[in-house]
Amino acid sequence: MLSIWEKESFYAPQDVIIIGAGLMGLWSALELKKKNDALRITILERNTIPLGASTRNAGFACFGSPTELICDAETSGADNMLAVAEMRYKGIEKIRTYFADAVIAFDLCGGYECINKDYKYWDALNDRIAWLNATLQPITHRKNTFRRTDEKLATLGLQGFDCLLENKTEAALHSGKLVQALTSKVQSLGVTILYGMELERWENNKDVVSIYTKQNIQLQSHRLLFCTNGFTPALGEGLPVKPARGQVIVTSPIEGLALKGTFHYDEGFYYWRNLGNRVLLGGARNTAFEEEETTDLAGSMPVKRALEDFLKTHLHPKYQYTIEHHWSGIMGFTADKKPFVGQAGPNAMAAIACNGMGVALTPMIAEKVAAKLLADF
Repeated sequence: MLSIWEKESFYAPQDVIIIGAGLMGLWSALELKKKNDALRITILERNTIPLGASTRNAGFACFGSPTELICDAETSGADNMLAVAEMRYKGIEKIRTYFADAVIAFDLCGGYECINKDYKYWDALNDRIAWLNATLQPITHRKNTFRRTDEKLATLGLQGFDCLLENKTEAALHSGKLVQALTSKVQSLGVTILYGMELERWENNKDVVSIYTKQNIQLQSHRLLFCTNGFTPALGEGLPVKPARGQVIVTSPIEGLALKGTFHYDEGFYYWRNLGNRVLLGGARNTAFEEEETTDLAGSMPVKRALEDFLKTHLHPKYQYTIEHHWSGIMGFTADKKPFVGQAGPNAMAAIACNGMGVALTPMIAEKVAAKLLADF
């Protein structure tokens, strides 16, 4: 039985209840409070900390590697590709307006993409990059967002690549510190976060949503917002998102490591960066698409081995290291790689599917979420 104090404070009726205290849930709460400071908002998080992708990603602040953007333009159209890339770019800028670089370990180290001669557009690569640069110029305000710097491959300690494209606007950050900073920010605005609170079911009754948790706590709210990304299909039917597990390994400290920056390969399916004098490498999901379409955080040895093999192939053999860390995060993907913001039922919305770009996209998606949700209040 709950005390009257608990009922009238922690579990009091709310204007908005958000499911998920990761980046999407936190940015959404922040935008809602910006628009209406009087809103009563509670976030429910089933874990002791967010456990999807927000604190389990690779810590990239990027808006798309060249081959990924070219692929997106082909599959979903140049206009859609450009719209999503612009959201990512502006999202990174927005993060820096809220938090000092030192607070979130933001490092404007520059980004790179490695390409080999077996790339399908190798013979027309320079033309494709020229097209991308012209297309992106209104967003980045740079004449050449991407430029070839093949000569840097050796100085960065990389091998087995034929081309290196540099993008000086991209960066790295500390995902855990970003989530901590956002958490403190929304709590300072009066948002309540209840950890260890897992949604079991919800019901709508006119203008009131009843939320039932597996901890036998019932809450009520005028609106419900799902920010559970790849985990959402288990909570709401008909939402166009599929889970995708992303795996990451981190090496031991490497003496004399020259690698500096964020790196991509193969349309973004491989991505790596330096963590001081360590190497963080993630991806290889394209070696086992069906197996990695899961919400199981345990990881898999075949993908881990693919990552290890990639590192052995492309990091100079003079470097000696062991693999000290291995973890997984769960992303959410849509067929057209566009984030989804829409209805999840009566008085319920979902803001999901960042398609592997949650760090950059969530600050901007949250603006759309807040506008849509408050328009129906």
